[in-house]
Amino acid sequence: MRQSQLKKYAKLLVKTGINVKKGQTVFVQAGLDQPEFVALVVEECYKAGAKEVYVEWSYQPTEKLSALYMSQETLSELKPWAEAKWAYKAEKYACRLFIESEDPDGMKGVDAHKMSESRKAIFPKIKKYREALENRHQWCIAAVPGAAWAKKVFPELPEKRAIEKLWQVILYTARADGKNPIAAWKEHNEDLKKRCDYLNSLSLASLEYKSANGTDFKVWLNEDGIFTAGSEKTLGGRVFNPNIPSEEVFTSPKAGKAEGIVYATKPLSYQGELIENFSVRFENGKAVEVKA
Repeated sequence: MRQSQLKKYAKLLVKTGINVKKGQTVFVQAGLDQPEFVALVVEECYKAGAKEVYVEWSYQPTEKLSALYMSQETLSELKPWAEAKWAYKAEKYACRLFIESEDPDGMKGVDAHKMSESRKAIFPKIKKYREALENRHQWCIAAVPGAAWAKKVFPELPEKRAIEKLWQVILYTARADGKNPIAAWKEHNEDLKKRCDYLNSLSLASLEYKSANGTDFKVWLNEDGIFTAGSEKTLGGRVFNPNIPSEEVFTSPKAGKAEGIVYATKPLSYQGELIENFSVRFENGKAVEVKA
């Protein structure tokens, strides 16, 4: 992949994704397999006026080992240094950029119940910091190709070629493969807003989904709900894009009002494990049966 195009992508994530403002603190979360691209992102953050940029590196194989060998009690602890970091992010209203590249199936074999319970135990301990950041900071989730991910998408290609191919797909879907990705996203956001305006004008009461694979699902909508998409604003008025790429237009379902069954047409990577050919059946707004 050409360096010039990667620089444009990095700039897009910083200027349009998290939209760093002068003097702001930035935290970047990324895998150890992406040092070159992360360096481009960090440089763009400083060019945009960031006061300080910190990279939180992750490595999925060691995360899996911790999940396998640590006790649930230990996994459920919020260490003082981890809480201090959350407190610092909340104090500074730090931007957060998440760069995803992990193996979609990299946590296969880990006890899902153990991980779920440890996350439940951690959440109340960090809740006050998350609430302090809510709507007060910019954040964005974006992707770069990891080797294992690329091989799952393009198993017929050699690893190097698979990574290159996945780069092409990511940049295309992120509208970052042209001459001016930032201008392309301005146009894209305007288009998404027009679609939201149209959907809001319909005063829809419910949505129904049917497909050839058996999906037959109806969900009712909140009377006061609206459709929204694309860019968001902090309470301070700072515009940012939480997802790059993003094509979704979404709204709020009505509690207790969903009926039917949904069959997946694509695999789902959930907490590091790939789930295929699954279905979820709903009654009175609750998932009452899940098959995979």
